[in-house]
Amino acid sequence: MQMVDDARVVVYLMTGFLESGKSTFLTETLSKNYFKIDGKTVVILCEEGEVEYEQSLLDWANAELVTVDDPEDVTPEFLQEIEDKYRPERVIIECNGMYPVSKMEEIDAPEGWGLIQEITTVDASTFDLYIANMKSLFVEMVRNADMVVFNRCTEDMPLASYRRSVKVVNQGAEIIFEGEDGEIEDIFSEQMPYDLDAPVVKIEDMDFGIWYVDMLDNPDKYIGKTVEINGRARKVKGFPKDELIIGRSAMTCCADDLQFLGFVSKSAEFAAFGANTWVKVRGKVSFEFKRAYRGRGPVLNIEKVEKIPALEEELVYFN
Repeated sequence: MQMVDDARVVVYLMTGFLESGKSTFLTETLSKNYFKIDGKTVVILCEEGEVEYEQSLLDWANAELVTVDDPEDVTPEFLQEIEDKYRPERVIIECNGMYPVSKMEEIDAPEGWGLIQEITTVDASTFDLYIANMKSLFVEMVRNADMVVFNRCTEDMPLASYRRSVKVVNQGAEIIFEGEDGEIEDIFSEQMPYDLDAPVVKIEDMDFGIWYVDMLDNPDKYIGKTVEINGRARKVKGFPKDELIIGRSAMTCCADDLQFLGFVSKSAEFAAFGANTWVKVRGKVSFEFKRAYRGRGPVLNIEKVEKIPALEEELVYFN
């Protein structure tokens, strides 16, 4: 199922573990005036949840509910039957996160259908349990998600840490936290483990992950700041000789799934560096257009650089 912007039939894929709030989110969305369309909406339900879709809501939204016993039943032939029977303008697929999301993404849809948004819901009250025991499934759910909604949040939960758990896997995802009274916005009131007001903001090795995600989420806090970090210098084909990526490796779900996280860094001294050189760098942060980011992103303009021994613990953590 391809991602397209001009599809004749737009498809939304909703994922999340059992009782994560998928049906609640969809019923609330279907009831909004802005989501109502003249054409037919088909909701394909791949599991029975606690929240039922009221027929009055379905009638108001001009929607049909189709249930399947097993996500494996959502085949190209099944989707073609939906196309032939309902001629929908919009299709919403609600699927339990225990089923591999990649299999849903790979289904051959009827001609003119296009996946335009993936949404994942998370019950914040059980998130720690799931991330400890089913991390690989969670990673697969959020890897391509456009939006991740944490519900049942309370302000005493480590929400910024939850956000980082998603951002390391999917930097572009929009992340929303909702409590009983609506959206929770002030999740970064927690104090960072480094002094942003210091002349040189020194990032300890154990805090690299926290700094990395906060730089992406709150760029205005860092523009013009001088920071000092340890990392591995990685050369990238096509980069100017004075530019490298300085970063660390993060384990997103398992030892076989490592991702290198870093920022473009500039220094005339880099031209003499070999690949994967470990360095301590100090530089001023700017935000510039770079091909590596496919847009604007953080750049470290290096003022001081020195080679160092490889760190005993290279992996990045986000708590």
